[in-house]
Order: sequence, then C-alpha cells, then structure tokens
Amino acid sequence: MSLRLGRVLKTAVMVPFRQLLVAHSTCPVFADGLSACSGAAPPDEDAKPFTPEKTKEIVMSLQQPAVFCNMVGNWPALHWNVENLSVVLEGKAIQFRLGLKTVDLVPQFETSCSYVEATLEEFLAWSCGQPSCLSGPFSCYDYSKYWAYADYKYIARIFEDKPEIFQDVRWSDFGFPGRSGKESTLWIGSEGANTPCHLDSYGCNLVLQVQGRKRWHLFPPGDTSFLYPTRIPYEESSIFSKVNIANPDLKRFPEFRNSTAHVVTLSPGQVLLVPRHWWHYVESIDPVTVSINSWIELDADHEARVEEAITRMLVCAIKSAENPSDGDVWLNPTEVEATSHEINLQYLNKAVSAYLKCQETSVSGQARSSSTSAKQRTNTSCKRKRREVGCGPESCTLLTQQCDFSTSKAEELQKIPFGPHLIPVLPQSHKTSVVGAVAVESDGGDLLHENEGEHFGELQCKRKSLLISNDCEAAAHQMDSDCSPCTSQTALSTNDLLDCLVNPRVISLVAQLLLERMRV
Repeated sequence: MSLRLGRVLKTAVMVPFRQLLVAHSTCPVFADGLSACSGAAPPDEDAKPFTPEKTKEIVMSLQQPAVFCNMVGNWPALHWNVENLSVVLEGKAIQFRLGLKTVDLVPQFETSCSYVEATLEEFLAWSCGQPSCLSGPFSCYDYSKYWAYADYKYIARIFEDKPEIFQDVRWSDFGFPGRSGKESTLWIGSEGANTPCHLDSYGCNLVLQVQGRKRWHLFPPGDTSFLYPTRIPYEESSIFSKVNIANPDLKRFPEFRNSTAHVVTLSPGQVLLVPRHWWHYVESIDPVTVSINSWIELDADHEARVEEAITRMLVCAIKSAENPSDGDVWLNPTEVEATSHEINLQYLNKAVSAYLKCQETSVSGQARSSSTSAKQRTNTSCKRKRREVGCGPESCTLLTQQCDFSTSKAEELQKIPFGPHLIPVLPQSHKTSVVGAVAVESDGGDLLHENEGEHFGELQCKRKSLLISNDCEAAAHQMDSDCSPCTSQTALSTNDLLDCLVNPRVISLVAQLLLERMRV
C-alpha cells in the first residue's frame, strides 16, 4: 500500500532538445523588485558555491526556508520549458486542473476544480489565446477567467518510455547521489494557477524553478493554530488550511492575523528549500511556469506515518458512515478510494512496526548514551517551560522540538553560510497589513543587512520563544474558534468534529500514547 497513495512517488525529466535555454536569474526577487545579490558577477555554470556534502548538511539542518543560487547552471533540466517538453511528450495528453481566477473567501481545493486531458501544445495555444482552442479540451474555459495547472506529475510515469531523461535532474549536486528526475515531480501552470495552503507531513522539499516565476507564501510550523488546519478534503500527508491566503476571511479566522508569512518570488535557476512542516501557498505569476521538485525523506517521517495512519483510520471511518446523499466531496482526487477499516488497521500496524524497528536499529552504544544525556537536559528544560506556560503533557513533543531548536539548532544555524549563494527567506514586517494576499515581501537588501546586524539563528530563536509562551493559549483559542459552529449554525457537522478529532496536536498525542503502549 502506498504511503502517500496519490503523491508519494515523487519524480522529474530530461529534454534532448537543448538549443533553447530558459533565461534564468541567479538571485531571488523580493517585493520591491530588488535582487538579494544584485551586482554579483555571472557565475560559471559548472562551478558550485557549495560541495554536495555541505549542501546536504544545509538541507538537513536548516529549519528556515532559503533559496540556493548558482547551484544548477549546468543542469540540462533548465531547458525544460513547455515548448521543449511538448516535443518530448510527442502529443501525449496529461491532466490539467482548472480553477477560477476570481478570488473567494474559501480556498479553491482540488475537490472544487474542473479537470481536462490535454496536450502541452493545446495548453500553450490556450494560454496564448489562439483560435484553435475554440474546439479543443479548453474550449469551455475562458483564459481570462480560468487558470490551468498540471500539478504533481511524476516524471517517472510521464516519461516512463524515456528513462534517459531522468538524468537531466541532478540532485546529487545537493548531496543526494542517485536522486534524479525519477524521484522528482513536474509542475506546469498558467498565470494564477495555485496550490491551496498546506503542509506536507513527510520530508522536506527542494523546488527548482525552470520557467516563469512563482510566488511562495510560507508559514512556520509554530503558526499551525493560526492557519486553522483541516483534513477535509482528505489526502494522506497533506494538512490543508481553511484560510484562503489570497483573500483571508478574518471574521471567521481571526487568529490568522497572528501568523507570520515568509514570502519570496522564485525565478528560473533558483532552488527553494522548504523545511519540514512549513506551510506554503504557491501561485504562478507569469503566463507559463514550469517547476521540478523532490521530497527528501527524513528520520522523523517514521513517526509521521504513524500519525497519518491514525488520521486515515478516523477520517475514513467517520466520513464513510455519513449519508452519501449529503453530497460532501471529502476525498481529494489524488486519493483513489476510501480504504476499508481492515486495510487501514493493517497500514497502522505496519507504520508502528516500521517506527519501532527504526528506533531499535538507530540506538547503539555511544549514540544511545549521548542521546539519553541530551534528552534528560531537554526534558528538564521542557518541564520548566511547561510550569511557566501552564501546558499539559500533550505539548511535550512540541516543546521538546522547540527547546532543542533554541540550543543545538541555533548553534547549527550559526554555521550556515548565508550570503549571495544562500538567501534565507525572512519573515515579513509585522507593520505590514494583510491586503488581499499576504501583504508585502521582504527585499533582498534588508535581508542581507539583517543577517549582518543580528544573526538569523538568534532572531528565529527569539521568535520561537514567543511562540512557545503563547502556544497553549493559542491552541485553546483556535479550538474554540475553529471547532465551534458559527452563530448562524444550528448544529455541529461531521467536519466540525473531525477538525477537532484529527487536529495535528490531538493526533500527535494519540500517536505518542499508542507507541508507548507498543513499547511495554
């Protein structure tokens, strides 16, 4: 059984037609249009600012989104513009998701979108407004009113008959030898195409921008309660936000005001690192965009799979018991079907067994002693923190992570070589207000200047300390505002119950209790 069913395969592409090189910049662009490393000399395409070993160290330790510059200049994948891809696919049709460009207060989840099968030639003709579209698959969708998105296209599937293409994507430069397009995913969209705000339960994410630009709105894990998490529509490993980031309903979701967005516009040739459990809303801002990403597995995924198995079991059991005539489309299109209780229980047992096996194999002699000592120090610190804040035991895991970040992680961040080749995506100023989307982006000049004045790790630790102090209060407030019916409602719905029952905090606690039971 797939651990992600719809999206766990993760794959990418290579194009033999390399005459046309997509023009790409080397530095991320921020709100005022300034480049974070303007004035830098054009890089040698074959020269890399970081070794694969150093790059992997950064990817695996950095807890903050950042943009790598000048790392992929010699990748053949930079030639993967839509025109070249259409030639390679030779008229093969792929699925596009279509949504309205008009912005509502409710996110456009995939369950509310339309879908068509079309070739890239037809997509290009439609995006250019050519007359041939009047009779094609996009004929019912006015380009001025709709956007189209070929998202989550696993390169291993699309190009299964052209495996040589996989080598155009070289994640080995980032310290992951053997990882290529085969373990990557392709995204092709028109202007306005977007992915609803969500976090990925598994791994961290590396995203290469190939053609056009995309704007990323990122929120730290500590902002989870401010984003009103939901598992409807249900998709394994994706926790969606009920807030439409492009047009937030602050009356219904007032705590969203307390969130802190990190916004960056990614241009061709740049690679964005999205750390584990960072929320993100992504939108295409050019007529045509192409991206390639790869999810990097982490040790923490073992426990995340246990949590996802619990969530699947509860969501499927409760939603399957509803009256089908209610018309509630609760399963995301990427999920094939609502799996049975028996299959879900098997999945849960396999996830628990895999977690326990990983724990056994990872604990050894000196490592165990060192880990125990560190854990004792962390637990002592967290106990003090709980007494100060007044939190219950259910917050111990979160606090442990936060306390650990404020010590060892801060020390690691001091070693991160931020500069023109690695640009951290800093939080927006709290002075900016929410207007339509999430206010304004940081500019590169300020970003580098702040790093010179006060180390980024120290800034982030201070922010996390503030989040910790308000953690339990925010969680309780979020539960009250998110899980209670509005004054206009007369009764709770099934989804209201699920928003509380499978809230990430609740599921984390259940997983801990379950794993403790299995250890006895």
